[in-house]
Amino acid sequence: HDLHQGQVGNCWFVAACSSLASRESLWQKVIPDWKEQEWNAEKPESYAGIFHFQFWRFGQWLDVVIDDRLPTLHNQLIYCHSNSKNEFWCALVEKAYAKMVVAHLSTPSLVSAKITPKRVSLYLCHDVCRWDGMRWEGVGSMGWDRMGWKTKGLCPLALTVMILHSSHSSEEWQKVSKSEREKMGMTVEDDGEFWMTFEDFCRYFTDIIKCRLINTSYLSIHKTWEEAVLHGAWTRNDDPLKNRSGGCINHKDTFLQNPQYVFDVKKAEDEVLISIQQKPKRTSRKEGKGENLAIGFDIHKVELNRNYRMHTLQQKVASSIYINSRSVFLRTDLKEGRYVIIPTTFDPGHVGEFLLRIFTDVPSDCRELTLDEPPHTCWSGMCGYPQVVSQIHVLAAAGLKNQDSQGGADPYVIIKCEGQKVRSAVKKDTVSPEFDVKGLFYRKKPGKPIIVQIWNHNLISDEFLGQVALKGDPSDHQSVHTLHLQDRGNRRSNDLPGTIAVRMLSSNILTNV
Repeated sequence: HDLHQGQVGNCWFVAACSSLASRESLWQKVIPDWKEQEWNAEKPESYAGIFHFQFWRFGQWLDVVIDDRLPTLHNQLIYCHSNSKNEFWCALVEKAYAKMVVAHLSTPSLVSAKITPKRVSLYLCHDVCRWDGMRWEGVGSMGWDRMGWKTKGLCPLALTVMILHSSHSSEEWQKVSKSEREKMGMTVEDDGEFWMTFEDFCRYFTDIIKCRLINTSYLSIHKTWEEAVLHGAWTRNDDPLKNRSGGCINHKDTFLQNPQYVFDVKKAEDEVLISIQQKPKRTSRKEGKGENLAIGFDIHKVELNRNYRMHTLQQKVASSIYINSRSVFLRTDLKEGRYVIIPTTFDPGHVGEFLLRIFTDVPSDCRELTLDEPPHTCWSGMCGYPQVVSQIHVLAAAGLKNQDSQGGADPYVIIKCEGQKVRSAVKKDTVSPEFDVKGLFYRKKPGKPIIVQIWNHNLISDEFLGQVALKGDPSDHQSVHTLHLQDRGNRRSNDLPGTIAVRMLSSNILTNV
């Protein structure tokens, strides 16, 4: 907290360096082997006049080497500097950062979450303050120029502590005793920190952007996350099945031509963090800023066994904002199941590279869906090739047989087709469960029925509650079928208690589902 802004409008860098210095593990990552790089008066011959630093760029740490010359104006450092006259690490870090920017690279290893004003009153004190973060900014509704100088109204804040205030000498502070101020750590110094009321904050600020550190260490005693990192690109092609630049969901004809990534939520419910970062383009020397595309992503719930690309829209469960920012972040809670992320540019036809990162409590097995249908192999002629694709969506059941003294059951669904099966999660204590589970099957023998069974989960042995047999005929256009459960003999005389509601979609064209 003893760093000062230089003469190039770099208050944002001061805040970042101050936060970095408060995180020793990250500080040592950015300044590796700092003891070996330090000037040693006892061994002056070991000093080479160069320093190296590391910056996180697009999924990897890059080494940047600089010499020890620091630019000055009127014998004063123009970069970030310290109270201590012989402390230069922050200025050297800034020089290395500047070198990297000149080379059209970027930092950092953080993700930013944007909070809209409608959510701030409920969200601010709970979620923002509990995040393990380094630094956050409030974006004011008044005007600011590119260098960060105030033009009118309230300024943006770059704070290294999560405390807001309004004035050290205001009448509000006069009502707070000296002992209470000491407990709060309130000091009267020109350190860039000030207080304001929560009401004023909500009045003058529109958004909060907070950098969130995500702990992926297996050795930590604190909350850790499983991280999946995937590189992708938006590319153009005249063939719709090969085009990967379809634009956002507003462009329904091309939206599903974007890259698609499948992942699993393996808990009953899990908090999922998703970040997409576009690769920085060449900086415009005239405007002094990069050319960012407007990017974002949607998340769709899909069949539990989907391994090929989506060709029809399915239930959208979450969506990020779309903004021409380097990165876009989303935090959402998802129920157990399989999901597909579709990262897009806002408009179709734009090309660029991106980095997708997904953080979950347990491994999500995230991977890109690259194939549109099962591939032809040397065994296809002998073993056959799928003729029909069928999607079975089990919606719900009703009137199942009571299984305990409280009049409930613990049912689950199994969908079977040609040696493959999909199993739903168990629904606790109900005879009218809502399953909302899908299975997708590429069928070599369309005449063979698809079997949907309901079982009751028991501690020792599960109990069969009934089944239905579905033809999955492509000519069947009825949206939902409500069928009586039958015994495994599949004879109408063997009807069992309960019904099941099923939606079917079949096609002779394998890329229609």
